[in-house]
Amino acid sequence: MLTAIRGALAFLTRLPVGGDEAAWDAFRATPAAFVVAGYVVGGLAALPFLAPIPIPTAVAGYLVALYLLTGVTHADGLADCGDAAAAHGPATDRRAALKDAETGVGGALALGVTLVALGLGGLGVAGAGPRAALRLALAAEVSAKAGMATLAALGEPGHEGLGSAVVGDVSAAALLPTVAVAVPAALAAPPGSTPALVAALLAGPAAALLVGRWATATLGGVTGDALGAANELGRVAALHAGVVAWTLW
Repeated sequence: MLTAIRGALAFLTRLPVGGDEAAWDAFRATPAAFVVAGYVVGGLAALPFLAPIPIPTAVAGYLVALYLLTGVTHADGLADCGDAAAAHGPATDRRAALKDAETGVGGALALGVTLVALGLGGLGVAGAGPRAALRLALAAEVSAKAGMATLAALGEPGHEGLGSAVVGDVSAAALLPTVAVAVPAALAAPPGSTPALVAALLAGPAAALLVGRWATATLGGVTGDALGAANELGRVAALHAGVVAWTLW
């Protein structure tokens, strides 16, 4: 498991963990490692919410920390999927748009709207107070990574590439350990926050399944770009689901 976690951190983050072929192979066979990486990224990125600084500054710190930790690979996947969604024609034309190095209007719009929604979700989370904000941001990242694990276990691989090397290597049964690793993100919650944390944890996999369904229908399967899009959209969905549940309950 430790080797798989090292592979997950090497694949999903910019942390200098020294990934190698053994770590990569272990990661591919262990979807639960996605979730462990979510704890690491979410915990570190959420630290600005604990600082005695204005809420907008804390949210800016959260956004900067996220992309310093994870890089732009997943965001680039979202932009590529936006271009593919905006393209017309058969799956071959959409895959061509996916591989085009130039970002088009569809990609720019998808990325821009997602970043705005992420910032607004961060503002909502910060308004819950420092401790709750930390837990909600952590749960959102765990949820996003659980969504990626869900696609890896349940999705059909698309064209050859990084995504096809991860997707479809394990069976649906591998999701049971993934769920077990994700559940602690909702335990020992501050009073009144359990419904919000549960909502956040469920939203990421739900968003990922929608991305996977779209990718299968339009691209012929789940690609590396679709995995990246599932991460970015899953995080946003989890933040907003958590904030909505926090407000209602």
